[in-house]
Amino acid sequence: MNDLYAEAMATFATLFDEAKASGQVEPETMIVATASLDAVPSSRAVLLKAYDARGFVFYTHMNSRKGHELQENPHAALLFLWRNLREAGVQVRIEGRAEQVSDEEADAYFATRPRTSQLGAWVSRQSEPLAAREDFEVNLEQVNTKFGGCEIPRPPAWHGVRIVPLAIEFWYGAEFRLHERWRYALESDGRWHKQMLYP
Repeated sequence: MNDLYAEAMATFATLFDEAKASGQVEPETMIVATASLDAVPSSRAVLLKAYDARGFVFYTHMNSRKGHELQENPHAALLFLWRNLREAGVQVRIEGRAEQVSDEEADAYFATRPRTSQLGAWVSRQSEPLAAREDFEVNLEQVNTKFGGCEIPRPPAWHGVRIVPLAIEFWYGAEFRLHERWRYALESDGRWHKQMLYP
């Protein structure tokens, strides 16, 4: 990890700590944007579950729309928006390639989830049509009975995705839309570069 990438990750850590201390609801919320092979975009809010020098991790069903898109077109953009930070809010934009975390990492995280959330991961056919909410609840009870009091394993299609950064931008809001923007990017020379952008 070169100095500029380390600087960008340290800046994110500082801002994330500020967001958590600010009282903002679920500061780990981030928008994940993906695209199909024919360049049709889609986005949704998910929760950041881990980050380190390797990238930013969230969990999902790989059979969902975003799961399919990330497997077909393994690139994504993330957006954190913390409106109550600093002078007029802070955004962090991350662009990168997507890769699945190891089975061991996914298993370890799944084991920490509440039991009902674990059951839900088995029952949900994420993004597929659902005829009635009652159908989902009946299936949930059936799966609960199936596992009884036993430990619930991770469903094979439920996995973690790590976004490995290729660019990170910090956007600091200011009065009169005179924002301050700093972009860190991995360039073709294999090195990270830093530049200020116009608001």
